Amino acid sequence: MATASRVLLGLGGCVDYELKLTAGVLSSLAFEYGVVAGELTSPAVVANERDLVVSILGYVARGAGGEHFVASAPALSAFASRFPHRETLGGTSVRAGILMSRLGVPSTLHLVTVNDTFRRLLPADTEHINSGVEDTFYPHLIVQYDRGLRIRSGDIDIEAPSPNRLIYVNDPANGDMLLTEDLGARLSRAEVFLISGFNAMRDKAELDARLASLTQHMRRLPPGAVTYFEDAAYHEPAFSRRVREALLGQIDVYGLNEDELQSYLGRQVDLLDPDEVAAALTAAQALIPVPTLVLHTKYWAVALGAGGYAEALDTGTVMAATRYCHGDDFTGEDVERLRRQPRRPESVAFVAALRSRMDSCLGQTVEGVPGFALDVENPTTVGLGDTFVGGFLAELALKGHG
Repeated sequence: MATASRVLLGLGGCVDYELKLTAGVLSSLAFEYGVVAGELTSPAVVANERDLVVSILGYVARGAGGEHFVASAPALSAFASRFPHRETLGGTSVRAGILMSRLGVPSTLHLVTVNDTFRRLLPADTEHINSGVEDTFYPHLIVQYDRGLRIRSGDIDIEAPSPNRLIYVNDPANGDMLLTEDLGARLSRAEVFLISGFNAMRDKAELDARLASLTQHMRRLPPGAVTYFEDAAYHEPAFSRRVREALLGQIDVYGLNEDELQSYLGRQVDLLDPDEVAAALTAAQALIPVPTLVLHTKYWAVALGAGGYAEALDTGTVMAATRYCHGDDFTGEDVERLRRQPRRPESVAFVAALRSRMDSCLGQTVEGVPGFALDVENPTTVGLGDTFVGGFLAELALKGHG
């Protein structure tokens, strides 16, 4: 079993305010702010609570997920106060670490901010290091909504075609993303290293400085260590390419979801059309030339490139599905019961067809696992990608991959 020092998860984390949208409150806000249907596109800048309402309504209409910087921290608190909400820990690395702890894999978290809430909620076997010099508290707003949520106000009449989650952030600590001085020394003992969080940075010079520093630290990783990079929605979209160009040469596995894939390609992709997905994966691989590209979606998860990740894909998929059904309060029995549930028939057929097309037409091997056939009245939509990453990395740590 891996010790905490062997699994290092970074680079930042936060406290989340999680809430579930309700039609009555959101419809009232739309009416109060005089929002009209023609505005339901994502605002270039979310500067106040009205912009936040417009942004959320646009996503609900499409059934989409996303992440945005919000210029006004009080707008986040004001909106959260209108709904029942709970405090949880967030950030890809933190949620992945919490899930790995549940699976018996301890880890060390590299953080940029801590506070009493963080210390109270962090699992006892999860170590942490912090680049900040004092406690800080910059909660992120995590908005979930269910399929069928219907909002009516004035000329607005929308209904969510699918459940999803939205993330709104004003977090100077994650925006700075300072690194600890001993990161390299810790990496010299690591078998698994997760990189995430640069998407919150908004200053180009500081981003370049952090990337240069991280690259220096990563030179101390031992041979055989697996470096996993998880993508995200960048608050400054142009920074995504800067991060990739700086780190691609040191990444073993690059993970992303369907929203990020479609954003890079500039087009929608039918996730159950093997030909469309084969073309999308080929284009993504050209954009992101790493040894292994992992794409995890609501229907399936696949790995393109170096083999040996089938079990990790499956564990990630099982754990994300378990969270979708049970949230944080799942048991080992819930996991095993879910493993026995049928996979989506259309996903099973898709994975088989995609493997055939990639192998026969493009000469590339794809490992893939289909998702589950789930019908949940009140699903959890926040943290599914983070949970997938945690399951994926737990499998690598337990099996000594690399």
